[in-house]
Amino acid sequence: MRNHDITELRRQDVAHHLPAQANYRLIADMGGSRIITRAEGSTIWDGDGNAILDGMAGLWCVDVGYGRKELAEVAYEQMLELPYYNSFFRTATVPAIALAAKVAGLLGGELQHIFFNSSGSEANDTVFRLVRHYWTLKGRPERRIFISRHNAYHGSTVAGASLGGMAAMHAQGGLPIPGIEHVMQPYAFNEGFGEEAEAFAARAADAVEARILAVGPDNVAAFIGEPVQGAGGVIVPPPGYWPRVEAICRKYGILLVSDEVICGFGRLGRWFGFQHFGYTPDIVAMAKGLSSGYLPISATAVSREIVETLRASDRDFVHGYTYSGHPVSAAVALRNLEIIEREKLVDRVAHDIGPHFARAVASLDDHPLVGETRTCGLLGAIEIVAEKGTNRRFGGAEGAAGPVVRDACIAGGLMVRAIRDSIVMCPPFVITHAEVDRMVAIIRAALDEAALALAALETAAEKQEGGR
Repeated sequence: MRNHDITELRRQDVAHHLPAQANYRLIADMGGSRIITRAEGSTIWDGDGNAILDGMAGLWCVDVGYGRKELAEVAYEQMLELPYYNSFFRTATVPAIALAAKVAGLLGGELQHIFFNSSGSEANDTVFRLVRHYWTLKGRPERRIFISRHNAYHGSTVAGASLGGMAAMHAQGGLPIPGIEHVMQPYAFNEGFGEEAEAFAARAADAVEARILAVGPDNVAAFIGEPVQGAGGVIVPPPGYWPRVEAICRKYGILLVSDEVICGFGRLGRWFGFQHFGYTPDIVAMAKGLSSGYLPISATAVSREIVETLRASDRDFVHGYTYSGHPVSAAVALRNLEIIEREKLVDRVAHDIGPHFARAVASLDDHPLVGETRTCGLLGAIEIVAEKGTNRRFGGAEGAAGPVVRDACIAGGLMVRAIRDSIVMCPPFVITHAEVDRMVAIIRAALDEAALALAALETAAEKQEGGR
């Protein structure tokens, strides 16, 4: 274990380092970021020696847990043999080919061709360019419009953030770019509270068809969606939603893109989220669990029909990245998938730790601040409300309560994420039953601790409203 001068690291953090998606004034006022120094299993440690149970698997990605020596060893071995080569010059490397074949086998069906990238954002940029190129080759260049959902997350690049439906991201940089339409999300707690599930599923799916008709079916290239909206707040669609959306896409000849960056590789108890929900996409974007976050790599899987169209043309697909199919990342990803298979971790999510997680999270339904709990595989969310039995928010607006409860969780030794007024969780596949129970105990204690502060917030909001 290395010794670190944490005070100096925090100084350098403020002086030189710009963390991702951060309030830089807040970090400067704090005197620097929390410095994470090591990890093992489902636990991370910071520079002050605090052990923190990682309820987020890093950033939705460390599926096999931390400290996997064999992943470090395979990276070392590949670096000695071939540390890097590109795929631009009609070349390929052994690990990239082997990984493509492995992923194609897990996908099955018509999804037999894999394009590698370095991140989920890049995977969706590939989707964007590939889909438009495909329709041009088909003699339908007018088919350019993508339909996505409000509050969806498809990455942070210009194309990815535009495909996503995050209002805060659209407010920066003049997004979204033209040719992207957004429709309602299947978020029953917010947008269909009290509505019968089947009726809400139909209404949410019908919104997709309504937008297709509004812009003209002949102008629509694809619909893109996450099986479960992760960064949107673990939004689990109601039964029947996805088959309805697929039927609408087929009706109008529109490509269906499944963004599996979070849901892929076992997170929902099947290898891919589309398998869990029972639909068949034409394109699949994936990342995170592909390497369990040990090295950057992502992939875009493409159907045979699309690739046949590409091969029938004599035009290059002028798209790619320096690190597409990076041999070290591919070798690590391949071994990561071998670990998931060898240890039967997908089956564990489906039949062991996933059901235990669901029961444990549901035990919080009795808490007076909890309006809803929801889980799907090893994804979970807890909605915080000002009044039990309603979806009314503290302070009269979304986003006031979540950070208060999140901070109490972290102080109590659990890393979770607040998305508006939801506490969301995405633990590693290797988390134990006892660790799940400890997660929920910490969340319950955090809710109790936050109750007084949130009650004061509610009182202040009521006084402000009364003074108008």
